[in-house]
Amino acid sequence: MEKYYSVEEASKIIGLHPKTIARYIREGKLAANKVGKGWRISGHDLSVFVEGQEKREKSEKTEGPIRVSAVVDIPETGRDAAMRIANTLTAISNSKDKSVGTSSLTTQYIESERQLRIMLWGSVRYIEVMMGALSSLTETDEIGEYV
Repeated sequence: MEKYYSVEEASKIIGLHPKTIARYIREGKLAANKVGKGWRISGHDLSVFVEGQEKREKSEKTEGPIRVSAVVDIPETGRDAAMRIANTLTAISNSKDKSVGTSSLTTQYIESERQLRIMLWGSVRYIEVMMGALSSLTETDEIGEYV
């Protein structure tokens, strides 16, 4: 028979505040069952959660503390070219290798200035990959059109 733990018991076992455990349950990061007014966490689910936490902590340590942010403005960009660049960068960012760590990409087309603004944040490797892709995407032909 499997053992079930209350939020308070689980918090003592893994060393997190009970409110943090409850938040993880609400966010779906930690599986639990509602029993009456309280939550019960199976031993298996608690183990899976702890193993996942250890893997995340290990990957955070291996990727290092360095974080880079970059803002790239691409002037004289038509809406179609801006959408093509933004969609391609989003696809690349969404399919990135997990080893590059956490990252973010935000794009904004400024119609009045015909300018695409790209904001990147992440590890040095992530920025390197995204800048390489951006370099390829913004090559121009003889008349200045993006190819």
